Amino acid sequence: MRRMGVRLLGLLTILAVPLLMNAGAARAAIASTTVVASGLNNPRGLSFGPGGLLFVAEGGLGGTMTTTPGQCTQVVPPVGPYSGGFTARISSVDVRTGTRKTVAARLPSSTTAPGVGSDISGVADVAFVGGRLNALIAGAGCSHGLAGTVNSILRFERDGSTTQVADLSSFLMAHPVAHPNPPDFEPDGTWFSMVEAAGALYAVEPNHGEVDVVSRNGSIRRLVDVSATQGHVVPTSIAAHGNSFFVGNLGLFAPGSEGKAGVFRIDRHGGTIDSFTPGLTAVTGVAFHGGHVFALEAFTGSFAPSPSVAATGTVVRLGEDGTWTPVVTGLNFPTAMVFRGNDLFVSNRGFGFPPGAGQIVRVDLSGS
Repeated sequence: MRRMGVRLLGLLTILAVPLLMNAGAARAAIASTTVVASGLNNPRGLSFGPGGLLFVAEGGLGGTMTTTPGQCTQVVPPVGPYSGGFTARISSVDVRTGTRKTVAARLPSSTTAPGVGSDISGVADVAFVGGRLNALIAGAGCSHGLAGTVNSILRFERDGSTTQVADLSSFLMAHPVAHPNPPDFEPDGTWFSMVEAAGALYAVEPNHGEVDVVSRNGSIRRLVDVSATQGHVVPTSIAAHGNSFFVGNLGLFAPGSEGKAGVFRIDRHGGTIDSFTPGLTAVTGVAFHGGHVFALEAFTGSFAPSPSVAATGTVVRLGEDGTWTPVVTGLNFPTAMVFRGNDLFVSNRGFGFPPGAGQIVRVDLSGS
């Protein structure tokens, strides 16, 4: 079976109708969980802003714009060719009232070929540096059907203008990793998450397999080439704590791969991978809270997503003995999470659902 780890976000689009049939069961299975916002389009990364609002990156709805091999290198079939549009956005959510407001709209969003489920990428994550909102753009680039655009980190200025902090597409093309995966290669990358640490932004690119550092002045350097030592394991999510980063990986959709994903610990200064704790499936989120590492699994119980594993998304906590303990179950293909006090907020229905079906759910972990 071809290594299709990064195709999680598209395969489920084919299965959208069966998944909606399970949505009620998903809600019933989540203990102490409340939907605090809905009406989202493929919600992804989350970050609380200085004013206490929750900012949500949204993948958007893709589009119909295309490019040709004469314009740029295309993503090879069956994943490509892509089509794209400017349908992604960033929303703010008042978690007390559930009020959603659009912070930024008409951002790049792209879609894979229908044969692999019309996977949608757009705004992958959001983070604050010096009180200013930054967005990780994953849906742009000529190879994604949007000529004249690049995947990047954008900063939203106080006067409402936008500054491109870093051109991530060009960095990828100029600095190839040790072990790319040719049958499943994205020239512009499929960036998934980022985190702020000591004033810099650290971004994870799953398809190439790397974690890169972007300074405030926009310079980019590679912290670690995950592919060099781990191969095509599809790193997705990142959390910072002290001198360490914790990076989760999606893994591969192949028989026998379930339970073999996990969380890497990476030295923040040297970029070395210190340890790996396996036992998980399809990790899409990592967080550090109360002295523990938490991981978010998009689904469990199978090596690949299907209607049979709808509502099996899980949050697990790493114990001192190295074992993972479930603390939240019944999530529906979640994509990101963030703590605020003892409340955990999760992007639920993060892929595979129709427009407007995405949610933010709150989980009270005060008793966990």
